[in-house]
Amino acid sequence: MEKSAASTEPQGPRPVLGRDSVQVPDDQDFRSFRSECEAEEGWNLTYSKAGVSVWVQAVEMDRTLHKIKCRMECRDVPAETLYDVLHDIEYRKKWDSNVIETFDIARLTVNADVGYYSWRCPKPLKNRDVITLRSWLPMGTDYIIMNYSVKHPKYPPRKDLVRAVSIQTGYLIQSTGPKSCVITYLAQVDPKGSLPKWVVNKSSQFLAPKAMKKMYKACVKYPEWKQKHQPHFKPWLHPEQSPLPSLALSELSVQHADSLENIDESAVTESREERLGGAGGEGSDDDTSLT
Repeated sequence: MEKSAASTEPQGPRPVLGRDSVQVPDDQDFRSFRSECEAEEGWNLTYSKAGVSVWVQAVEMDRTLHKIKCRMECRDVPAETLYDVLHDIEYRKKWDSNVIETFDIARLTVNADVGYYSWRCPKPLKNRDVITLRSWLPMGTDYIIMNYSVKHPKYPPRKDLVRAVSIQTGYLIQSTGPKSCVITYLAQVDPKGSLPKWVVNKSSQFLAPKAMKKMYKACVKYPEWKQKHQPHFKPWLHPEQSPLPSLALSELSVQHADSLENIDESAVTESREERLGGAGGEGSDDDTSLT
């Protein structure tokens, strides 16, 4: 299902198609996501350097929404290792320096769960969080992980964070050899606010490429780290290992963006430390936490 930016037809998992009930994505949804990851028409290339490329696409229905797509070649990382790194929530707390808090909430099926993630935004913007339904599917030697926002009765929006909405976010990991792969990250997120142009530009020109490179470094170090931290515990591969409680889909509802408060940050200027490459949304290059 390849569509250009000019198309006004909604894309992505079924809740984006106007459904009001929460559903676990099926094979058609995964195929649709894969097609969009591989599509070229309608995307504007904004960055291409050292094996990392970034494209952006303004959503016609709402110019404040942007899709971003990042692709990275991983020459020394098998596809299955990258898949493990993206799933391993304990390891993410080590390498993802943007994370404030992240945890799994409940299991829905053998390949779907609900989780919480909050992250630091570039200063002086307010930090964001999301509750998402995440699903995953191995496809031969390739893998897909994708999510969309849902509402959970026990995790309402917090006063100290802005509740963002993941309309469609995910990863396509494609094996290119026994020890190499290509990862494509595709995201359409409503940040629930009017963001200044420098944030959009910085995300595509600096933050996204840096995040991809940091992920690559984490993948290289993962096998050694995992050997010291429950090496056989991989519930994303072995569902019977999952300690999460089960949750019925009926307990969840779709998180519609228009039901959340919009924060106008369009006039916010970039902080001095951000301009100088400091902390607050970019993360450190220090890899000592990965040992």
